[in-house]
Amino acid sequence: MNYQLAHNSHEGIKRSHNEDTYGIDADHHIFLVADGMGGHDHGEIASALARDYIMDGLIKDKSLTETIHNANDAIIACSLEKESQLPMGTTVAILQFIEHQCFCAWVGDSRIYRYRDGQLTAISSDHSYVQELVDQQLITSDQARSHPHRNVVTQALGVTDNSELKIAQVTDNWQAGDKFLICSDGLTEEVEDADIENILSQELAPKELCDQLMIKALENGGSDNITAIVVSLQ
Repeated sequence: MNYQLAHNSHEGIKRSHNEDTYGIDADHHIFLVADGMGGHDHGEIASALARDYIMDGLIKDKSLTETIHNANDAIIACSLEKESQLPMGTTVAILQFIEHQCFCAWVGDSRIYRYRDGQLTAISSDHSYVQELVDQQLITSDQARSHPHRNVVTQALGVTDNSELKIAQVTDNWQAGDKFLICSDGLTEEVEDADIENILSQELAPKELCDQLMIKALENGGSDNITAIVVSLQ
């Protein structure tokens, strides 16, 4: 398969350090974004552990579920080893292409989007308190964007035992011309889906698309770390 890609990560305007991370293995067509939680050092460690364990596991042909469980165990163990024993956690969103299929998995509220034939589709659905309210039709999607608890995730690696961890997975076919976006909530908190769709609709190189998404998020407030990977299939 042929594709172009771009990636960027920024601490944002209101944060002094970046707890986001991302992983890319072009040979195995694996793309990952992780958004760490737990404060300076702890969040960074959690997201880095998730990235390293999951990327390594997938490269070794382990299943998505097994690699995510291994990463979760490693983060929990690391948290217990810390003298302060502060909790650490991370969201994760993973996209992998194998032949004509794309495999998506996520835990938390980092997202995976696909842009195809003029339309943006959210492949992932947030593991979050407000998404549960939306699913139950208690609030609208617009109300969710300004809800005071919009940043509360209901699933994350490092804080949930594997027996209770809910890993969401979607398998679909990709098409030439598809554009995929994997991002942390620092982007989607500031940039509405309509604006993401408008940016991805442009016939530009992934680097320019990625830069525009990043600039838009910063212009709109940049309240959190921002990470994005754009993959354009040829």
